[in-house]
Amino acid sequence: MTGLDSEPRLGTEVWTSGMGSCPGGIANMAVAASRLGLSTSLSAAFSTDAYGEFCWRTLGEQEGVDLSTSYRVQDWHSPVTVSLAYGGDRAMVTHEHPAPVDEPTEVPAARAALVHLAAVPQPWVLRAREQGSLVFADVGWDASTQWNPDVLAGLEHCHAFLPNHVEAMRYTRTDDAAAAVAALAERVPVAVVTCGPDGALAVDAGTGEQAHVPGLRLDALDATGAGDVFGAGFLTGTLAGWGLADRLSFANLCAGLSVQQFGGSLSAPGWGDIADWWSHLRRGPRTSATAQLVVQYGFLDGVLAAHPSGTDRAVRRATATLAVGNDLPNGGPRSI
Repeated sequence: MTGLDSEPRLGTEVWTSGMGSCPGGIANMAVAASRLGLSTSLSAAFSTDAYGEFCWRTLGEQEGVDLSTSYRVQDWHSPVTVSLAYGGDRAMVTHEHPAPVDEPTEVPAARAALVHLAAVPQPWVLRAREQGSLVFADVGWDASTQWNPDVLAGLEHCHAFLPNHVEAMRYTRTDDAAAAVAALAERVPVAVVTCGPDGALAVDAGTGEQAHVPGLRLDALDATGAGDVFGAGFLTGTLAGWGLADRLSFANLCAGLSVQQFGGSLSAPGWGDIADWWSHLRRGPRTSATAQLVVQYGFLDGVLAAHPSGTDRAVRRATATLAVGNDLPNGGPRSI
């Protein structure tokens, strides 16, 4: 739900100016990675209820995500989150029952894996690492508000950790994002802390790089899933071998473009959206701020040359809605 004037209050009804429906959770990262041209596989539990069927079709048929290691589960209600966007941020209400399935038994060979951080990683995460995958971890909101630092023990098995500044400060018991990323850099090769509209900062122990890039000033409609889209963008830049500042800038751009649309997963930009933004920036009025962005994102010239961003086949964002089967596009696995 977007466009709320204020949070709901007991005994009242609040009307919103917009809404969208889309797969969420780890699906945000899967869609965002697939939109950026990465061959993407998702291992997760899917209910056979209407919500689960919608997610299965959207991911597998529309977004081209491989679901061969995912599960269909009967007699289980799909987890559902309602995200309420107002005041430049969002609040979420979630209904969820644990999925009655075991961990994945098959781990596809992959250059990288996106996982949820746990103090004791699931065995499949360890198998993925043993197979050579770079493990990128994020972490969710701690409903207990205890922010047990023991969770960070799981970073031993990770290549990169990408929390937001609130999560990073609370887990590291620090007072600002810079101190948090420094503390995390002692535990994981690549530490990244996102700061919403204020950008992101990171330390790469492998290369010795440190970087802090400002956020993009874009009109935000819905911040749901922006951190997940950021993570997929950062992973894409890592696999491409870019420098740390370019990786952060690209991830910031992906997240910034996503908040201009409804929802988390289906708002993730494709190369067509990125090319449109870059072209508009270079052709627009040349202010001092614009000139700085042209320098900061100059690496996109070479990157976009390697993608079909100027053709009708360029992948772009899709509308977030509960579609029925007949509404799905017939021309390919993704929305164009």
